[in-house]
Order: sequence, then structure tokens, then C-alpha cells
Amino acid sequence: MTTAPSLIDPLLMRQTMGRFATGVAVVTTEFDGVPHGMTVNSLTSVSLDPPLLLVCFNHGARSVEAVTTAGGFVVNVLSRRHQEIALRFARRGEDHFAGLGLEYEGHRVPVVPQALAHLECDLERTVEAGDHTVVFGAVTGVCTREGDPLGFYGGRFSDIVPHGQALDPWFF
Repeated sequence: MTTAPSLIDPLLMRQTMGRFATGVAVVTTEFDGVPHGMTVNSLTSVSLDPPLLLVCFNHGARSVEAVTTAGGFVVNVLSRRHQEIALRFARRGEDHFAGLGLEYEGHRVPVVPQALAHLECDLERTVEAGDHTVVFGAVTGVCTREGDPLGFYGGRFSDIVPHGQALDPWFF
């Protein structure tokens, strides 16, 4: 299947999608004894039964090759105190684990210590979509803890806070 060239400027698309607030996660894996990880905010729960999620990786990202070759990965949902970890794992071409002790916390691959959640996944399938590889994971284990999530909005980190107020009516 081929896709027609888009009339939407990629920068405009990025800015527009930046209006959709997301959480921040680091995907980690290990292949041939070498840990790999990458910051993502393109993460979605796909199914509860069976438990499936998806993560999107830019084409050419080293982590997507490591994830697909290893056959498994962990999604580490970051808390607001993990901003420096998010920045570290977002840098291209670096050894993201340099100077960090590897933590496993009972998982098969290294994890971010004290993340709000670890979702351990077996690779279910991959799909090439535009300039990304979409990786589907079958969730085989989870652990969670309390804390405040790290958000991402408009190209910046942000806070995500619960609301308890009445909803505003729609105005047109």
C-alpha cells in the first residue's frame, strides 16, 4: 500500500499534535547483554483483554532494532521527578545507561528505578507507518506505585494534576 504525498507540513502536524497532552515513558530492553532505552510519549493502551499496548519509534532509532531483535521490552512510566532521566534517554546516539547501575526489580530487562509503572511486554508485532515503526507489545507483567506523573505538552514537560471541579459548558 502506498500513501499519497501529504499536503500537511510536518512541522505544522508536530505543533498541532503537541496540543494533545501525554505522559512520558522510557522503553528499555536488553540484547546480547547490552541495555538499550529511549524516551517516548507515543504510547497507547490497545486492548485490556488480552493486554496489549503500542509504542511508536522513529525510523532508524537504535532502540527499535534492539526491541525487535530482543523480542521483549519494558515500558517505564515516568514520574515528574524523572525529568532528567527523560532527557537523558531522549538524546540521540548516546549510551543512555552510562554511569547508571542497572536495575531489574524482578524484570527480564533493566528498568527505570521508582518509575510509576513498569509494563513488561513480549513483542507481539511491528507495523511500518509513515516515518515510524509501531511496536505492539503483549503485556506479561505490571507493577505500579503512587506518585505524580511527568507530562508532555506543547514540546515541553508539564504537570498532570487531577481535577475535581465542575466541567465548563461548551461555547460556540
